[in-house]
Amino acid sequence: MKRDFTLQTYRDFLSCAIEQGYKLTTFEDYVTNDYSGKKVMILRHDVDRLPGNSLDTARIQYQLGVRGSYYFRVVPESYHPLMIEKIRDLGHEIGYHYEDMALNNGDKVKAIRAFEKNLEMFRGYYPVKTICMHGSPLSKWDNRLIWEDYNYRDYGIIAEPYFDVDFSKVLYITDTGRQWNRTSSSVRDKVDSPFKFKFSSTFDLIGALRNNELPDHIMQNIHPQRWNDGLAGWSQELVVQNMKNQVKRIIVKLR
Repeated sequence: MKRDFTLQTYRDFLSCAIEQGYKLTTFEDYVTNDYSGKKVMILRHDVDRLPGNSLDTARIQYQLGVRGSYYFRVVPESYHPLMIEKIRDLGHEIGYHYEDMALNNGDKVKAIRAFEKNLEMFRGYYPVKTICMHGSPLSKWDNRLIWEDYNYRDYGIIAEPYFDVDFSKVLYITDTGRQWNRTSSSVRDKVDSPFKFKFSSTFDLIGALRNNELPDHIMQNIHPQRWNDGLAGWSQELVVQNMKNQVKRIIVKLR
């Protein structure tokens, strides 16, 4: 039986999208160009941890001749200068996966100061134009709340997915919880959408692509630490994520 959430399966997914006529591109490219009447898939990656895995997916995309957006956190398990540089040098967009509200216990003044500092740090690697919030599932603070008092456009940011994408027209697919669009195991990584697709595996997603069942505009969000060819890493991620999902389901019910 073929394993899901391997790098080969991810390559097959991207290859299928290309074969079906989708342009695979960065979030920055999507918001700065008109893709009306065209098929496009935004390749978004939340680098929560194990940045070496992100380099693996970045290399696959480079080999396929496409570019994606990689959002790095500021915490040690994500922030890795060498990996950021290697992914950037493959032609990919680098963005900030901000979680300043959670890291500063909801203090918006401290959070915006941290945001400014961290954004400038990432701009030392890439002229960052887009950002994306980290869900921080164990924190009571939604990192997007910082924008109640401040405006990210004042910092030269042109877009944030949860504020600047019309998800009534763009299908959002995410592997949060090592499952596709399972809201029961996702605390904040979800959107309001009229699309009601149910994918039990990446193979279902590939099948839907082949059958032309998906809309023309798609944002895929993957967490590259979940994608492993090696059996040891793959198995570890499976066990750990299943445990996390149990905790997330409890949090979702309590909220």
